[in-house]
Amino acid sequence: MSANILLLTPPFTQLNTPYPATAYIKGFLNTLDVSAYQADLGIEVILKIFSRKGLEELFASVTEEIIKKAPANAQRIYYLQEEYILCIDPVIKFLQFENPTLSYTICEGDFLPQASRFEQLDDLEWAFGTMGVQDKARHLATLYLEDIGDFIQELVDPFFGFSRYAERLGRSAVDFDPIEEALQGTPTYIDHILTESLHELLVSVQPKLVCMSVPFPGNLYGAFRIGKYIKENFPSIQVAMGGGYPNTELRSLQEPRVFKYMDFITLDDGERPLQNLLEYLDGKRSIEQLKRTYVFMDGKVIYKNKALERDIPFSNTGTPDYSDLPLKKYLSVIEIANPMHRLWSDGRWNKLTMAHGCYWKKCTFCDITLDYIKNYEPISAAIICDRMEELIAQTGETGFHFVDEAAPPALMRELAIEILKRKLKVSWWTNIRFEERFTYDLCRLLKASGCIAVSGGLEVASDRLLELMKKGVTVSQVARVANNFTASGIMVHAYLMYGFPTQTIQETIDSLEMVRQLFQEEVLQSGFWHLFAMTSHAPIGLEPEKYKIIRTGPEKGLFADNDLSHEDPFGADHEQFSHGLKKALFNYMHGICMDYPLQEWFDFRVPRTTVPNNFIHNAIHHALPQALKPNHKGVWLGGRVSLKKTSFNKKGKKVERFYLEAEQKSQTLQIKIGTKESKWVATILNNHLAHSNTEEMTFQEFSQQFEAAGLGPIEVFVQSPVFQDLSEAGLLWV
Repeated sequence: MSANILLLTPPFTQLNTPYPATAYIKGFLNTLDVSAYQADLGIEVILKIFSRKGLEELFASVTEEIIKKAPANAQRIYYLQEEYILCIDPVIKFLQFENPTLSYTICEGDFLPQASRFEQLDDLEWAFGTMGVQDKARHLATLYLEDIGDFIQELVDPFFGFSRYAERLGRSAVDFDPIEEALQGTPTYIDHILTESLHELLVSVQPKLVCMSVPFPGNLYGAFRIGKYIKENFPSIQVAMGGGYPNTELRSLQEPRVFKYMDFITLDDGERPLQNLLEYLDGKRSIEQLKRTYVFMDGKVIYKNKALERDIPFSNTGTPDYSDLPLKKYLSVIEIANPMHRLWSDGRWNKLTMAHGCYWKKCTFCDITLDYIKNYEPISAAIICDRMEELIAQTGETGFHFVDEAAPPALMRELAIEILKRKLKVSWWTNIRFEERFTYDLCRLLKASGCIAVSGGLEVASDRLLELMKKGVTVSQVARVANNFTASGIMVHAYLMYGFPTQTIQETIDSLEMVRQLFQEEVLQSGFWHLFAMTSHAPIGLEPEKYKIIRTGPEKGLFADNDLSHEDPFGADHEQFSHGLKKALFNYMHGICMDYPLQEWFDFRVPRTTVPNNFIHNAIHHALPQALKPNHKGVWLGGRVSLKKTSFNKKGKKVERFYLEAEQKSQTLQIKIGTKESKWVATILNNHLAHSNTEEMTFQEFSQQFEAAGLGPIEVFVQSPVFQDLSEAGLLWV
């Protein structure tokens, strides 16, 4: 198992699927014929803790003196420790899909010990209702794990969290002192398990270089703890760090103490910097010729970026490689009933990217000055499908999460057509912008290719503020696009924001009313409110005065620089709305309390909404029909078409009529059609527009051939009942 390079994800990210950064890097290293081994220390540590042996050691580490002073909930868990220990191994296997019949026992209610997390059980009936015992059992098993997690956090290690570790140390960490203090203090309970797993890996792999990807603040402390252990116990191993956290937070790094634990810190896309670093370590280039890399020299932190090579084109970075990762050991949990959050935490998804960066890159609250957003580079649908097929062969999984900043509609169209041509049976979901280009026909095409969900930013649900954000959408547009997706059978999740600079109380209440109507019209199925945060790399952070806000801190330090505090002298007291907005949304997501006055959600006076109660309804139902453009591509999803003939007597004469019969998965459709156009339409559908064909036909070509066949003006045919019937049966123009 030895390899020169060990790629690590520090704890913790997700329980259900590996964070993809190391798989991306390993895939790139494969293109260089460089061997590497990867590991997710998050899942390794979780599985050690949540095992029979792990829980026995956990409870044994807690003294009677600690228990006497503990909260009642922790005491209850401690005194039920035998039940927790007996259940843990079967529950873990159940969450790994190895022990499905346990669901019946779990749902009976007397199998799992229950502490405070189970107080929400009253919600189970509407949350899971007819969804079945497997889902209900996984939710109960998740609550059981969360109870143990609460016990760990309260009595054993306050840093613990299932998807984060010591997150508060990494948030807004302009000063390195708190992190340094924690690292130099007594290692925590989790630290011991982490370094035990790390030691086993280092002895087995024997790397010369350890590369850690640190995506979030909740991974940062774990990364430094890993670096400290390596430096103290394996000093010959070099340690490098990259990923989302340094890319956003460490762009002005000057803190020398960081390099007691790390040798190199790289920024932005990691492929070329890592390739150059490997060449440096092999003596093939000087340290001056590194790319976007911090080093420590002559007592100073120095940024090296004189490499002449450009970044690796996105199309040449290779297919992510998930080998080495224990894919069958991840835990499929159901934390809450939010349907989109369930996708994030339930099941294992192969992560891919359609396009590097964002094609819009204008939103004023977004870090659009950073390379990972501003450098937009799509790849072809053929390459994406090649990578999908490789990952299916490698992992056995056919589910894909495209982790784009915003997937481009044109590329999504091409990808869907390519998936259908290759006859791939996959499920996929991604992030989008609510573009008008997502027509009903395009959404139907995406659904046919396996798209199950999209998430996009509605943000403040106020046209004035959306324009100030340079979001490029209106609330009416979002409603129409969300309706197109929902009507096609694709779930829609909206990112919602409150507290954008200059947002008034009235605009906050009006935004909530817009959201209420979107759920009432059933065009949104999921949503999540978050408070606006200002960052130093977004236009609003670079020019706060332009948005009528005052930056209040923090003072620039030697370590991190990203999150900024601010005052909004022209807006509302935004934080007071948090509980009410989230409570209202929670109910709307489950189709209840739609008729409650908005005042009901707040314990302080709020104004009445100024939004007409039919605003969203009118936006959806009074929209202009889709205009067919010459370059629209035709796709027929209706299955193989047969031309059938029927006859009947009319005034003593035998009359023949034609109809098209389309064999579909769930039914056989019959479409009445005129005698003149019947054969032409059947031929076109089967030979030119069927999605399995390699040929493509535009609407312009369709029109020209229709008229050349002597079938009359295309405008008349497009307005006919036959054309409408064909559209409903699966004739799309995208």
